[in-house]
Amino acid sequence: MRIAVGTQDFRSIATHGGRTRRFLVFEAEAGAEPIEVKRLDLAPDEVLHHFGDGRPHPIDEVQVIITGSSGGGFVAHMKRRGIEPVVTSEHDPLQAIRDWFAGTVKPAEPVHHPHDHHDHDEEPAERRG
Repeated sequence: MRIAVGTQDFRSIATHGGRTRRFLVFEAEAGAEPIEVKRLDLAPDEVLHHFGDGRPHPIDEVQVIITGSSGGGFVAHMKRRGIEPVVTSEHDPLQAIRDWFAGTVKPAEPVHHPHDHHDHDEEPAERRG
């Protein structure tokens, strides 16, 4: 299976999944060491935060995407694409993948975006009550 890990520096996990332009892509299976097979360096217009669901995207080749944080809109976009979004406080991409397979993902702090976006599928936290 292919797993993408959001990164800014191709070494550690990036914090904002929807705004991340760089991804490490691994081929990974339970019980085996993940192998980096590709690096994605998205163009500004391919950033997932602004990219619509109706068009193909380079991230579509993965089954899981791991980031340091994500909002509800990002989670909804990934699920509609058939990609499982995972959020972790782990900084090491390989360890995050191992944790995912083991079911021991280190939880990340919830993200509260102080702004609204017309493309988010759910209301901002301050409106939900």
